[in-house]
Amino acid sequence: MAKKDEHTYVPPFTVSAEAINLIAEISGQIERYAIRLEQEDGLRLRKANRIKTIHSSLAIEGNTLSEDEVRDIIEGKTVVAPIKQIQEVKNAIATYELYPTLDAFKEKDLLKAHGVMMQALIDHPGRYRSGGVGVFGEKGIVHLAPPAERVPILMSDLFNWLKNSKDHLLIRSCVFHYEFEFIHPFIDGNGRTGRLWQSLILGKLHPLFEHLPVENMVYANQQAYYDAIGESSKQGQSGPFIDFMLAEIFKTLKAHQGEPLPNKVQEEVPNKVPNKVPNKLRNMYPELSDATWDIHTRTAACNGSERSQAIGT
Repeated sequence: MAKKDEHTYVPPFTVSAEAINLIAEISGQIERYAIRLEQEDGLRLRKANRIKTIHSSLAIEGNTLSEDEVRDIIEGKTVVAPIKQIQEVKNAIATYELYPTLDAFKEKDLLKAHGVMMQALIDHPGRYRSGGVGVFGEKGIVHLAPPAERVPILMSDLFNWLKNSKDHLLIRSCVFHYEFEFIHPFIDGNGRTGRLWQSLILGKLHPLFEHLPVENMVYANQQAYYDAIGESSKQGQSGPFIDFMLAEIFKTLKAHQGEPLPNKVQEEVPNKVPNKVPNKLRNMYPELSDATWDIHTRTAACNGSERSQAIGT
């Protein structure tokens, strides 16, 4: 998609036939899972999912605390671990407690959430970055985010589209997630904030998504997640990422209709930086130039160029 007019920005994406079918399937599963959460053990299930959410989102970022240790911190017990990792968990707990009060359509609420999520971890939490940022792999930089001075207008455009678009909320949640990570608006904390925000957008569709968040889906399927991003980067639009995320939402809803979520052991989380955007992406597309990173002018100056993508920290 392109700009409708000079005042309305629309991120580039396509809605496939698969995505349309998945929207219908997900709609059918939502009410079933909502009923599941109202059963006798629903409160326990919601608490278990919150622990998994915090553990999953931080594990993706390299936090090594176990689910049991996250549970202990939530319950106020003493945990012997690096101070930074404990602070990350405490911040995440405080941020997810804000979930019912955050409006997914308000940019100021995103800044508020980031401020709580990254308190005492970075300078100036809750503010957009003032300098350049990139994601580095073993062989060098794999994503150069747009210049810092562009971030406020890019984020304003993205929120305006999110709020005013007539596209289905399932589609909007996926597109926002992809575009947010591309802009990389913060110096750190982009990944955990972006995943939270997709969950918040989905919460506009149904409150159950507070208890079935995106973080768990990403943690359980990291490589497929990165592959979907790579394919979207190749195509210059987020359609493949939409297809992947909708499929994960559907599979997760369907899998959780009956028994409580199994407390299975997750596979070891791969090293954060080299695997966020696989190095093979840059090797596969050596023709990508720095101009492809500029999403604000891509439909004009960079027409036809491929687009690269990274998942933020």
